[in-house]
Amino acid sequence: MTRALAAALALLAAAAPAAADDRRPTKTEERAAGGTHWRVKSDHGPIHVWVPDGYDRATAGTVVYVHGYWTDVDGAWKRDALARQFHASGQNALFIVPEAPGGPDDSVKWDSLVELRRTVARANIRLPDGPTVVVGHSGAYRTISAWVDNKLLSQVILLDALYGRQQSFDEFIGTGKRAQHHKLLLIGSDTAAESRAFLKRYPHAVMRDSLPGAYEDLTPRERKSRLVYIRSQYSHSALASGGKALPLVLRLTPLRRL
Repeated sequence: MTRALAAALALLAAAAPAAADDRRPTKTEERAAGGTHWRVKSDHGPIHVWVPDGYDRATAGTVVYVHGYWTDVDGAWKRDALARQFHASGQNALFIVPEAPGGPDDSVKWDSLVELRRTVARANIRLPDGPTVVVGHSGAYRTISAWVDNKLLSQVILLDALYGRQQSFDEFIGTGKRAQHHKLLLIGSDTAAESRAFLKRYPHAVMRDSLPGAYEDLTPRERKSRLVYIRSQYSHSALASGGKALPLVLRLTPLRRL
């Protein structure tokens, strides 16, 4: 190779755009509901990240909330006032809300929880080392079912979302190699029949007829059981947007209070 050709190739390499893996996701920052909110741009759609005032990363966990059908992540973030609901839970956690399918014909955007976490970290947001809890509404089961074998995942909460993939959730709570360390909370409104059928396979499961008005109204067994089903008196959409269910169920986790 001539010296001139080598120099030309070096110039071309310097001018070439960075590989996709080398590009840091960009983000915007604002104050929201007593905390800090970032909107991260990624190749798989926007990611909303929120931390409350008083957040302590040394003792915090991570909550990933996956929205349901007939909206996108920006719509769910605003319509369901998610920052306000996260704040109301009082949990010391970093909250992540990724893009998810907007309908049954839509593809899953994040089939890897590891890749989602890595993308958030590459946006210069440090993730805590505490437990990871995933909450999903409605069609979110399609995304969450692909994450059940992730070693960082300690609990799944399905808000009227047991529409399918029961085998994956069986693996998470019953047959998987880390199942004895997991918790699964099912909240049923439209999925009440599916939730009851799922629980029949687990004699140790706990059932409750309605969501209580406060965490203190739950019995010690309901708080500590690895598998709980609560029939919801709230409608399917109100479980995500009503402001009562989500803050309450986030208390039924291994996360620490602020």
